[in-house]
Amino acid sequence: MPDALSGVRVLDAATLFAGPLAATLLADFGAEVIKIEHPKGDPVRSHGARRDGVGLWWKMLGRNKKAITLYLGSPEGQELFRRLAADADVVIENFRPGTLERWGLGYDELKKINPKLVLARVTGFGQTGPYARRPGFGTLAEAMSGFAAITGEPDGPPTLPPFGLADGIAALTTAFAVMTALRAREATGEGQVVDLAIIEPILTLLGPQIITYDQLGELQARTGNRSHNNAPRNTYRTRDGGWVAISTSAQSIAERVMRLVGRPEYIDEPWFATGAERAEHADELDEAVGSWIAQRDRDEVVKAFEEAEAAVAPIYTAADVMTDPQFEALGTIATVPDDELGPVKMQNVLFRLSRTPGHIDSAGPPLGAHTAEILGRYGVGEAELDELRAKGVVK
Repeated sequence: MPDALSGVRVLDAATLFAGPLAATLLADFGAEVIKIEHPKGDPVRSHGARRDGVGLWWKMLGRNKKAITLYLGSPEGQELFRRLAADADVVIENFRPGTLERWGLGYDELKKINPKLVLARVTGFGQTGPYARRPGFGTLAEAMSGFAAITGEPDGPPTLPPFGLADGIAALTTAFAVMTALRAREATGEGQVVDLAIIEPILTLLGPQIITYDQLGELQARTGNRSHNNAPRNTYRTRDGGWVAISTSAQSIAERVMRLVGRPEYIDEPWFATGAERAEHADELDEAVGSWIAQRDRDEVVKAFEEAEAAVAPIYTAADVMTDPQFEALGTIATVPDDELGPVKMQNVLFRLSRTPGHIDSAGPPLGAHTAEILGRYGVGEAELDELRAKGVVK
């Protein structure tokens, strides 16, 4: 059976994280993704850890893609891009608003060439508004969305995540938006523009903060690992130096936890009947739960919680994830062949489809690995390719 997205051609002209990761998600399920990089390469190639000079983040983000180089600031690069766009289904880009238009590659021009084209524009602040032309990164979205304001200890500063949270959420949203636009195209025969501002998807995932402020004038305060909505809910240190996390979002789970740790008397307290009221007594509940956990090793705690049918999870590092039997059963970690590094392990596709499962065939390729192959489809022979290399249009 063909892959779920077989026949869908995507031009990934974005850099760093949100746009390229959206393209990766599409590639995982069979879309042909042509990664268009500046001849100097996507900056992600030099981000983070490397082995033998090879960027490891790129190996994940560039997986299943065909990599070509193209300097879009040149007339030759712009003409080649038009050829590529003529039979593409999707273009994903994250240049500052107005950049494509300055190059003669705005949607009004591209749709003349290809009326069915979906153009996904992924920027920090969207295509309109007073901030549209500002440089935009996920960190700014984590700040402006309210995420940082509610993250951290009550007496500490607002806290940013140590990874690309807003970019990742935006990537998932972009992939969904692209699929929505492609579905609409089936009905209308026409493409359209996706305008995605990275500041917005993370705001949606933060829950009811906006409506709560609108209706009650209340702002959510920082609570560390605790929750306003239930308790006990925290991280707890075990006797052997490990850590576990527990949640009691359901009333029945909260009651099981208190019975397990030998404090069933709390269940009869009037305030124990709702999560919000339990959260007001988090100090007492954390002391009861934390002291019980501190007297036991991590594996013993997890086993006891499982037997009591209470919610618990050990706090893992990447090393723990690699050996966990549940992740192993799900196939969460894939081993991927790579010509530069040999077999590499990385996160597998996001979900399992029973009839058209996704798959990872290759890790991120070297810079320009497929330039000759892809441009050759559009009539660029070796002599012309040499000329383009001499002009710095391709590498």
